[in-house]
Amino acid sequence: MRLLVLGGTEFVGRAVVEAALGRGWDVTVLHRGRHAPPPGARALHGDRTAPDGLGALAEGTWDAVVDTWSAAPRAVRDAARLLRDRAGRYVYVSSCSVYAWAPPAGYTEDAPLVEGASADAGQSDYARDKRGAELAALDAFGADRSVLVRAGLILGPYENVGRLPWWLDRVARGGPVLAPGPRDLPLQYVDVRDLADWVLGAVERELAGPYNLVSRAGHTTMGDLLDACVKVTGGTARLRWTAPETVLAAGVEPWGQLPVWTPPGSELHDALQGADVSRALATGLVCRPVGDTVADTWTWLRSLGGPAPLRPDRPPVGLDPETEARVLAADGPGGGVSGTTP
Repeated sequence: MRLLVLGGTEFVGRAVVEAALGRGWDVTVLHRGRHAPPPGARALHGDRTAPDGLGALAEGTWDAVVDTWSAAPRAVRDAARLLRDRAGRYVYVSSCSVYAWAPPAGYTEDAPLVEGASADAGQSDYARDKRGAELAALDAFGADRSVLVRAGLILGPYENVGRLPWWLDRVARGGPVLAPGPRDLPLQYVDVRDLADWVLGAVERELAGPYNLVSRAGHTTMGDLLDACVKVTGGTARLRWTAPETVLAAGVEPWGQLPVWTPPGSELHDALQGADVSRALATGLVCRPVGDTVADTWTWLRSLGGPAPLRPDRPPVGLDPETEARVLAADGPGGGVSGTTP
């Protein structure tokens, strides 16, 4: 297979490139030159936001294109139009954010979509940017040659949003850790490498259409995730499980200040942790255990010799120590859900 990846040097794009190289595919990467692509990939340079930024793609043919763009949809429009006669399939890594807010738990690919998106638009908000990019792919490649990967929460090595890295770094510092309950809160996410494997399988199978690409709801729990963080970082942290009501009453923001966590029974939890993924599972999605994702992310973090990379277009995540201490003090020494994890 001949694969073109637009980007391909960070997080999702990098995982796709590594997976494709591991299968023996011929991989070309178009990137801006800020980060080196994985060894073995052919590198082309270009800035999609600049005039003639796609000039390096004037020639060449590919079996498929993978695009992870998250800003102005017109960048996807321009790339897709340029490549529609020289590539067999356009795989766009979109997001479950394209559904009209707030989709109920169990929503499928047929759920209503956000309104006001356009393939010709400049940068707007994340949901409309992603939906506009979907429209751009569909316009150039048609419904029969476009794959819309509507990803949910993505974790794993190379993460540049900071969710799992924040939890690992916090747990590694040790001491009492605010653990938002309940312990058995079901989570839904996808390891970036499992996403990459599914994408390549979709190319091989010549799939088309939209797919909610995330694990089944309840693939793991908040307790299993944080227990795995304690285990891989050395086990000196003490998880203080705290009732959701206590966390929210303290003004702590779910998802942002406490990454991954969404309160049970909330529309936030239903929307971010409740997608129906039957279609993806039926077409080859396999999700590895949470312990593997956590351990491999920790190994990657330790290999960096510094802080994890963070995307400049995303807000920082995590809870400051002062707020954490205040919530823990208000909740008492034993925690409000199921006590302290040794």
